[in-house]
Amino acid sequence: MAATPQNTERSTVAGGAKRSRSMPSRVVPPIELPASVDELARKAAALLGWNGVVLPEATLLGRKVSIVARLRTDVHAERIAMGVGPVADRATVDTWTWPELAATAPAPAAEIIGVLAVARHWRTAMASAVPFARYGEAAMVLPSPAVLTEDYVANCLPRARAYGLAIATADPHAQVDLDLEGRTERILLAEDPVSRWVNEMAYDLLLRTAEVPADVD
Repeated sequence: MAATPQNTERSTVAGGAKRSRSMPSRVVPPIELPASVDELARKAAALLGWNGVVLPEATLLGRKVSIVARLRTDVHAERIAMGVGPVADRATVDTWTWPELAATAPAPAAEIIGVLAVARHWRTAMASAVPFARYGEAAMVLPSPAVLTEDYVANCLPRARAYGLAIATADPHAQVDLDLEGRTERILLAEDPVSRWVNEMAYDLLLRTAEVPADVD
Protein backbone atom coordinates (compact mmCIF):
# COMPACT_ATOMS: atom_id res chain seq x y z
CA MET A 1 0.00 0.00 0.00
CA ALA A 2 1.33 3.43 -0.89
CA ALA A 3 2.37 5.63 2.01
CA THR A 4 0.16 8.59 2.80
CA PRO A 5 1.67 12.08 2.83
CA GLN A 6 1.32 12.02 6.63
CA ASN A 7 3.40 8.84 6.95
CA THR A 8 6.00 10.14 4.52
CA GLU A 9 6.41 13.34 6.49
CA ARG A 10 6.69 11.45 9.77
CA SER A 11 9.36 9.11 8.41
CA THR A 12 11.29 12.02 6.96
CA VAL A 13 11.28 13.87 10.26
CA ALA A 14 12.29 10.75 12.15
CA GLY A 15 15.12 10.07 9.73
CA GLY A 16 16.28 13.64 10.03
CA ALA A 17 16.26 13.43 13.79
CA LYS A 18 18.36 10.28 13.69
CA ARG A 19 20.87 11.93 11.39
CA SER A 20 21.03 15.02 13.57
CA ARG A 21 21.91 12.91 16.58
CA SER A 22 24.89 11.24 14.90
CA MET A 23 28.23 12.75 15.88
CA PRO A 24 30.87 13.37 13.21
CA SER A 25 33.97 11.21 13.58
CA ARG A 26 37.21 12.95 14.50
CA VAL A 27 39.46 13.43 11.48
CA VAL A 28 43.02 12.32 12.19
CA PRO A 29 45.63 13.84 9.84
CA PRO A 30 47.49 11.11 7.93
CA ILE A 31 51.12 10.48 8.78
CA GLU A 32 53.33 11.86 6.04
CA LEU A 33 56.82 10.92 4.94
CA PRO A 34 59.36 13.56 6.03
CA ALA A 35 61.20 13.45 2.68
CA SER A 36 60.92 11.91 -0.77
CA VAL A 37 60.88 8.15 -1.18
CA ASP A 38 64.18 8.18 -3.06
CA GLU A 39 65.94 10.26 -0.38
CA LEU A 40 64.72 8.04 2.44
CA ALA A 41 65.66 4.92 0.49
CA ARG A 42 69.21 6.22 -0.01
CA LYS A 43 69.60 7.01 3.69
CA ALA A 44 68.19 3.64 4.73
CA ALA A 45 70.48 1.76 2.34
CA ALA A 46 73.51 3.55 3.77
CA LEU A 47 72.35 2.78 7.31
CA LEU A 48 71.91 -0.90 6.46
CA GLY A 49 75.32 -1.07 4.80
CA TRP A 50 73.88 -1.97 1.41
CA ASN A 51 76.63 -0.86 -0.92
CA GLY A 52 75.08 -0.38 -4.31
CA VAL A 53 73.07 1.97 -6.47
CA VAL A 54 69.73 2.90 -4.90
CA LEU A 55 67.44 2.78 -7.90
CA PRO A 56 64.36 5.00 -8.25
CA GLU A 57 61.16 3.58 -6.82
CA ALA A 58 59.44 1.27 -9.29
CA THR A 59 56.33 -0.90 -9.33
CA LEU A 60 57.33 -4.57 -9.50
CA LEU A 61 54.96 -7.48 -8.91
CA GLY A 62 52.33 -4.85 -8.13
CA ARG A 63 54.40 -3.40 -5.28
CA LYS A 64 56.24 -0.09 -5.04
CA VAL A 65 59.84 -0.76 -4.03
CA SER A 66 63.33 0.68 -4.32
CA ILE A 67 65.97 -1.83 -5.39
CA VAL A 68 69.58 -1.51 -4.29
CA ALA A 69 71.80 -3.19 -6.86
CA ARG A 70 75.20 -3.30 -8.55
CA LEU A 71 75.99 -3.90 -12.21
CA ARG A 72 77.97 -7.05 -12.96
CA THR A 73 80.21 -5.39 -15.51
CA ASP A 74 81.68 -8.64 -16.86
CA VAL A 75 78.22 -10.07 -17.53
CA HIS A 76 77.05 -6.74 -18.93
CA ALA A 77 79.97 -6.74 -21.40
CA GLU A 78 79.15 -10.32 -22.40
CA ARG A 79 75.51 -9.48 -22.95
CA ILE A 80 76.46 -6.48 -25.08
CA ALA A 81 78.57 -8.79 -27.22
CA MET A 82 75.62 -11.19 -27.50
CA GLY A 83 73.24 -8.33 -28.30
CA VAL A 84 71.03 -9.18 -25.30
CA GLY A 85 70.02 -6.19 -23.26
CA PRO A 86 67.50 -6.15 -20.42
CA VAL A 87 64.44 -8.28 -21.20
CA ALA A 88 61.15 -7.00 -19.78
CA ASP A 89 58.86 -9.69 -21.21
CA ARG A 90 58.06 -12.11 -18.38
CA ALA A 91 57.05 -14.93 -20.70
CA THR A 92 60.48 -14.82 -22.34
CA VAL A 93 62.31 -14.69 -19.01
CA ASP A 94 60.25 -17.65 -17.77
CA THR A 95 61.78 -19.84 -20.48
CA TRP A 96 65.30 -19.13 -19.19
CA THR A 97 64.70 -21.42 -16.23
CA TRP A 98 63.52 -24.34 -18.36
CA PRO A 99 66.05 -27.20 -18.19
CA GLU A 100 66.38 -27.34 -21.98
CA LEU A 101 67.12 -23.58 -22.24
CA ALA A 102 68.92 -22.80 -18.98
CA ALA A 103 72.37 -23.47 -20.46
CA THR A 104 71.88 -20.88 -23.23
CA ALA A 105 70.04 -18.22 -21.20
CA PRO A 106 71.88 -14.94 -20.55
CA ALA A 107 73.41 -14.64 -17.10
CA PRO A 108 71.92 -12.17 -14.56
CA ALA A 109 73.65 -8.84 -15.13
CA ALA A 110 72.56 -7.22 -11.86
CA GLU A 111 73.52 -8.11 -8.32
CA ILE A 112 70.60 -7.22 -6.09
CA ILE A 113 71.84 -6.17 -2.66
CA GLY A 114 68.42 -5.60 -1.15
CA VAL A 115 64.92 -4.23 -1.66
CA LEU A 116 63.40 -1.33 0.28
CA ALA A 117 59.74 -0.50 0.75
CA VAL A 118 59.14 3.09 1.85
CA ALA A 119 55.61 3.80 3.06
CA ARG A 120 53.57 5.76 5.58
CA HIS A 121 52.10 2.66 7.24
CA TRP A 122 53.74 -0.62 8.15
CA ARG A 123 51.06 -2.76 6.55
CA THR A 124 51.64 -1.14 3.17
CA ALA A 125 55.42 -1.43 3.50
CA MET A 126 55.26 -5.04 4.63
CA ALA A 127 52.96 -6.07 1.80
CA SER A 128 55.48 -4.55 -0.62
CA ALA A 129 58.63 -5.97 0.97
CA VAL A 130 57.64 -9.56 1.80
CA PRO A 131 57.57 -10.95 -1.78
CA PHE A 132 61.19 -9.87 -2.21
CA ALA A 133 62.31 -11.09 1.22
CA ARG A 134 61.90 -14.64 -0.08
CA TYR A 135 64.97 -14.11 -2.28
CA GLY A 136 67.29 -11.88 -0.26
CA GLU A 137 67.59 -8.83 1.97
CA ALA A 138 64.50 -6.64 2.34
CA ALA A 139 63.60 -3.75 4.62
CA MET A 140 60.83 -1.31 5.40
CA VAL A 141 61.27 2.44 5.89
CA LEU A 142 58.57 4.12 7.98
CA PRO A 143 58.01 7.59 9.43
CA SER A 144 58.81 7.51 13.15
CA PRO A 145 55.23 8.40 14.30
CA ALA A 146 54.01 5.22 12.58
CA VAL A 147 56.02 3.01 14.94
CA LEU A 148 54.85 4.68 18.15
CA THR A 149 51.64 2.67 18.31
CA GLU A 150 50.43 -0.46 20.03
CA ASP A 151 49.48 -1.86 16.62
CA TYR A 152 53.08 -1.60 15.44
CA VAL A 153 54.48 -3.29 18.55
CA ALA A 154 51.85 -6.03 18.73
CA ASN A 155 51.39 -6.80 15.04
CA CYS A 156 54.21 -5.39 12.93
CA LEU A 157 57.30 -6.40 14.87
CA PRO A 158 56.42 -10.11 15.22
CA ARG A 159 55.64 -10.37 11.52
CA ALA A 160 58.76 -8.47 10.50
CA ARG A 161 60.92 -10.81 12.60
CA ALA A 162 59.20 -13.85 11.09
CA TYR A 163 59.88 -12.63 7.54
CA GLY A 164 63.40 -11.45 8.36
CA LEU A 165 62.65 -7.84 7.46
CA ALA A 166 64.70 -4.93 8.74
CA ILE A 167 62.87 -1.76 9.77
CA ALA A 168 64.27 1.76 9.51
CA THR A 169 62.47 4.82 10.80
CA ALA A 170 62.65 8.41 9.60
CA ASP A 171 62.05 11.22 12.09
CA PRO A 172 60.39 14.54 11.13
CA HIS A 173 63.82 15.87 10.09
CA ALA A 174 64.37 12.88 7.75
CA GLN A 175 67.04 11.39 9.99
CA VAL A 176 66.96 7.62 9.59
CA ASP A 177 67.58 5.14 12.42
CA LEU A 178 67.43 1.36 12.61
CA ASP A 179 64.51 0.03 14.65
CA LEU A 180 64.85 -3.68 13.80
CA GLU A 181 67.74 -5.59 12.29
CA GLY A 182 66.93 -8.03 9.52
CA ARG A 183 67.28 -11.75 10.17
CA THR A 184 69.73 -13.48 7.83
CA GLU A 185 69.39 -17.08 9.02
CA ARG A 186 66.14 -17.66 7.14
CA ILE A 187 65.56 -20.04 4.23
CA LEU A 188 65.68 -18.26 0.86
CA LEU A 189 64.19 -19.47 -2.39
CA ALA A 190 66.46 -20.51 -5.21
CA GLU A 191 66.49 -18.62 -8.50
CA ASP A 192 63.16 -18.93 -10.30
CA PRO A 193 61.28 -17.11 -13.09
CA VAL A 194 60.18 -14.36 -10.69
CA SER A 195 63.67 -13.61 -9.36
CA ARG A 196 65.11 -13.70 -12.89
CA TRP A 197 62.54 -11.20 -14.11
CA VAL A 198 63.15 -8.89 -11.13
CA ASN A 199 66.87 -9.08 -11.92
CA GLU A 200 66.16 -8.02 -15.51
CA MET A 201 64.16 -5.04 -14.23
CA ALA A 202 67.02 -4.08 -11.92
CA TYR A 203 69.43 -4.43 -14.86
CA ASP A 204 67.26 -2.11 -16.95
CA LEU A 205 67.00 0.47 -14.16
CA LEU A 206 70.77 0.35 -13.61
CA LEU A 207 71.43 1.14 -17.26
CA ARG A 208 68.88 3.96 -17.18
CA THR A 209 70.02 5.63 -13.97
CA ALA A 210 73.60 4.60 -13.19
CA GLU A 211 76.87 5.51 -14.83
CA VAL A 212 78.05 2.50 -16.81
CA PRO A 213 81.86 2.04 -17.00
CA ALA A 214 83.26 3.29 -20.30
CA ASP A 215 84.98 -0.01 -21.14
CA VAL A 216 81.65 -1.84 -21.29
CA ASP A 217 79.46 0.89 -22.69
